[in-house]
This record gives sequence, C-alpha cells and structure tokens, in this order.
Amino acid sequence: MISPTDRPIRLGIVGCARILPAHLRGIAGLQAVGFDPVRITALCARRIDDAVMFRLRGEGPPPRSPASSNEMDPLGAPHRYVSDLHPDVLPEVFDDWRSMLDADVVDAVLVLAPVGLHHEIALAALSAGKHVLLEKPFAISVRAGHAIAAEARRRGLVAGVAENIRYSTRTRALRWVLDEGLVGTPQLWLSGGVGGEWAPDRIVAHTSWRHRKIEGGGGPALDHGVHLMHQIRYLMGPIEEISALTKILEPVRRDDDPTATVVNELEDLYLAQFRFAGGAVGSTFSSWAGRGERSGLDASPVIYGDAGSIKGAEVSGDTGPIGNATELLTAKAPPSLQETLFPGGLTDAFGLELLDFTRAIATGSQMEASADEGITDLAMAYAILESSFAGGPVRVDDVRSGVVAGYQAEIDQHYGL
Repeated sequence: MISPTDRPIRLGIVGCARILPAHLRGIAGLQAVGFDPVRITALCARRIDDAVMFRLRGEGPPPRSPASSNEMDPLGAPHRYVSDLHPDVLPEVFDDWRSMLDADVVDAVLVLAPVGLHHEIALAALSAGKHVLLEKPFAISVRAGHAIAAEARRRGLVAGVAENIRYSTRTRALRWVLDEGLVGTPQLWLSGGVGGEWAPDRIVAHTSWRHRKIEGGGGPALDHGVHLMHQIRYLMGPIEEISALTKILEPVRRDDDPTATVVNELEDLYLAQFRFAGGAVGSTFSSWAGRGERSGLDASPVIYGDAGSIKGAEVSGDTGPIGNATELLTAKAPPSLQETLFPGGLTDAFGLELLDFTRAIATGSQMEASADEGITDLAMAYAILESSFAGGPVRVDDVRSGVVAGYQAEIDQHYGL
C-alpha cells in the first residue's frame, strides 16, 4: 500500500475539463498548509492541446476562460499550471486513458471526464491496480456505480467520489450545529431556486453533453442534485421516499455563440418532496431555466428543528439568534474536532477531498465520500427522475437496489450494464 509518508502518490488526471482548475487550487491549498501528498504525473484529454494547456506555464495554447463568472462556483476557479504546483515533475500527456494506464506512470486516477465515461475509465483503472477518485456524479447510473464499487472491493482498492460539498466549511459547521442540538431534532428541510447563471436557455457550463440523456443521465436533478442529496443526507439523515415532478421548460439550449445550439433532452426543472427515515419531511426545487428574475430561497438551506432553525448559516433558537454556524464551530468546537474536520487549518473543499483520498490509500480505509456514498447519492438523485417517470413516489432503497429503474433502463441498455 502506497503511503504519502513514503513518497507522493503519482496521480493521473483523465479529462482536462473546466473543473480541473478547482482541483489544482485544492492541491495548492494542501501545499500551503504543509501537505504534499501527490505528484501529477499524467494529464489525459481527448485533445492533446487540452492537456498541454495545464502542463507547463508558457507552453501550449492559451487558457480557457472559467466556465462560470461566479468565483464561488468551482467552475469559476482561475486557470493554474501543474508546473507551478510540482516543479520537480513534468507530467506526461496522453490523448487516450488506455495508453496512460499502459504506460504505468500513475498510482491513482482522478476522473474528470463526462459522466457517461466514468464507469468505463474507472473499471479499467481499477483492473490495472489504480485507485480512483471520480468527479460527481459518481457514475452514469446506479447500476454503473455498483459495478465500480464491486470492482474496487474485489481488488482491495480505494474508489471515492469528489463530493466537495461534504468537505465544505459551511456543511461541516451545519453538521456540528445539529450534532450539538442547538436547534433540536430536525423536522423540516427547505431549499430551492429557479433561474441563475444558465437561465433561461444557456448550455450549462458550455458542455452540450449535459443536455443529452445517454451522456448526461439527467439535468439539474442529477448534475448538481447529487451535491444537494449528499448534503441533505449528511445533515438530516437518510431519505426513505421521494415524490417528484420534472419538466423541460427550454427545449433548445444555446451557447455564447447563438448559432451553437443543442436539443435539450433532459429536465431543466424539478420539484421534489421527501420523507426522512427519522420522521422529518422536506421539499426542494431547482431549475436551469426560468425567464425574467431569479427567485428562490436565498437563505438555502432552511432547517427547522423542534428547538430552533437554521437559515443559510444563521442559527436561531426559540428566544432569538444564536449565531453564525461557522463562527460557532470555530469558537466552541474542541480543537481536536476542528483538526479532524480541517487538518492543518485547510478549508478548501477540493483539497480536503484529495487529502481524504490519499489518506484512505495510505491506510487501506474508505473515504468519507466513498463509492458507497456516491451510489446512495445517485440513488437519491435518480429517485427524483424515477418518481417523475413513474408518476408517483418511490423508495430510495428500491432505486439503490435496482428494483425501480424505469427511467435509467435506456441508459443501462446503451452501456450494456
């Protein structure tokens, strides 16, 4: 088992995508607090120029502009070069991940390719003895996710999902507030918004595959729904049942060039209600569409307990405000817990997830955001789509087990799953 204390883990990145700058920023954050667990030894992209773009400062084509204008969005992270992070190693570049694996220049693979390729790349990497960390969604379907997890177990390798919301400062702080009982037992979850950067009809993140079912799986219910489902479950506990409606509001999507269009096959609006195992209930909605002004719960999430509430990060009790969740965690949580949540004071969620991945490799343990967690997130997100497809409520366990898979049947058939 390779340990970061022996030597840095050789990391290959497959898919030099628009999310890559956020991951490189996370590595920079790790280095800033004294952690140096990886060396990027391979960059792989369908087009060599896309890999060279990140390899060495002063080399290759000019960087792309960030996909998002929102600096808080990981897709808004500024461009970085691997050479700035690892001046002692210049990564090899490949235009085929099979060639990268055959070259045997990596110990682990970070998969940033479109979700329809996740299981194929991950299964090949695991078969070659490489650990895998996959951007969310973990896989194109629940069945594909199970295949990845089974192969990792069979070979004794680490497989995890790069679920940055799990490691975010606010999510960690909200979990602590709930664990401390500051608002009592959770009773209700509320969140949602319509509109935003990709409304009313823009191609999301300038990647047209996000609007095709076979390549993207689902629209917002899956693409960022897995983020939300993970956060909801982490904070509120397991969801037993979901009832949802979905709709396509914009049948054609356009990019910055108005002549670049894509027929939208996937929902761009969902409305969902849930019943939690612990007795709480919840509701959420989201849309990549919506003309005119954006609307929604600006303080999302909202959690009501039997002794108070949380709105965004602000915590209140029956007698008035208690404080900001992050500030409360910083001021009152034991230093040992804070070090566990934020090793070395690191707060960059992408850095934390990579540190968790490398520590799991070193110790033979599982990540917090393990393959199993990624499958459950998929099951919850797909439960939204399966409920709308079936016209009624569905149990998350039935989606996770494959008993309910009508919406996904076309996807699984296409990939031979």
